Amino acid sequence: MRSGIDTDYSKVPFSLYLHPSFSSFPFHHTLHHTPFPPQKMPGLTAPSDYSKEPPRHPSLQINSKEPFNAEPKRSALIASYVTPSDFFYKRNHGPIPIVEDIDRYCVVISGLVEHSKQLFMNDIRKLPKYNVTATLQCAGNRRTAMSKTRTVKGVGWDVSAIGNAVWGGAKLADVLELVGIPKLTSVTQFGGKHVEFVSIDRCKEENGGPYKASIPLSQAANPEADVLLAYEMNGEILNRDHGYPLRVIVPGVIGARSVKWLEAINIIAEECQGFFMQKDYKMFPPSVNWDNIDWSTRRPQMDFPVQCVICSLEDVSTVKPGKVKISGYAASGGGRGIERVDVSVDGGKTWMEASRFQKKDIHYVSDDANSEKWAWVLFEITADILHSTEIIAKAVDSAGNVQPEKVEDIWNLRGILNTSWHRVRVQASHSSLIT
Repeated sequence: MRSGIDTDYSKVPFSLYLHPSFSSFPFHHTLHHTPFPPQKMPGLTAPSDYSKEPPRHPSLQINSKEPFNAEPKRSALIASYVTPSDFFYKRNHGPIPIVEDIDRYCVVISGLVEHSKQLFMNDIRKLPKYNVTATLQCAGNRRTAMSKTRTVKGVGWDVSAIGNAVWGGAKLADVLELVGIPKLTSVTQFGGKHVEFVSIDRCKEENGGPYKASIPLSQAANPEADVLLAYEMNGEILNRDHGYPLRVIVPGVIGARSVKWLEAINIIAEECQGFFMQKDYKMFPPSVNWDNIDWSTRRPQMDFPVQCVICSLEDVSTVKPGKVKISGYAASGGGRGIERVDVSVDGGKTWMEASRFQKKDIHYVSDDANSEKWAWVLFEITADILHSTEIIAKAVDSAGNVQPEKVEDIWNLRGILNTSWHRVRVQASHSSLIT
């Protein structure tokens, strides 16, 4: 469940959370984390403790302090199509790495290739730069709601472990050509079929080893898949929380595969054998529990399913009877657009179609060449709310995939991929205290 208190920190001056004592303020919550010796690579260090964490915006809702995991208020997500980095969810597994010498930092590409190569930041910046607007979503988004059905294991995310940003960097397909892998390659001449990303980030789940994940080579070498080695976010250099100096962006796929603080790229024959590929982020049926789980029976989760959330209202809100604007986000993985968002204001008896948009005043058509296929859409509709009721939103993507009605039907012991219909309750009141 979410930790922290309900005080509104959005009104706290920015200078406050730059204060050196910010990390000791009482609204943080600590998860005990076993320290590991600091890990170093040229120019970059993974600290052994949390004494040098970066500043964060005080309005974030903190789900754990160490490692730091936090999300913005849901209303912040619909304030703009592109999510500011301050309000982009923070998902970490250990202390945030520190860049000591950017000129010495490099990424090593090796494995089942003809020759290995060291790439420095200047080498990567010399490659053609692409800007890709893509939504990242933690697989555990909306886990807290799933845990109300039955307890699940994981960080207690509400509905805001998701964000949409413009990522700038080199396409991985161009980078792979530097080690002799042509575009659209599925298998290298030495048998490489997967691309593994290794972080400098050390985590307890790997017994102090690095966080790592992989994607198929066919995806990595396909320019149309838009996989990036990103060094910018929203037109600015990545900040530390989001992977400075270099991270992977795998559009349309759960955020766990977009590895931050990149140390190495390995071309391998089989998919990555790391903890977060083999012992986590897999979708099991409700019948599987911690006594009978067999991780080997499921593939690692990649694309995220169609998702939709109301952000203009909390789980329980009080409104004045009359017209109420209902707005939120909808997204689907794999580059699939959003074909429709349906909203009900009578608990699902009748439905209305909401308007969808990415950029204001530009007509959105799912899968159209002018639409941004890796990005979410925002939706809104105004409805008459005259009495207390349940409001529901559900989306349909361009492949006709729909959200499941009940969270009970998709419950799983790790609490991932809660894409059930999103429901909020409103209480209609004539009170003068409502603004």
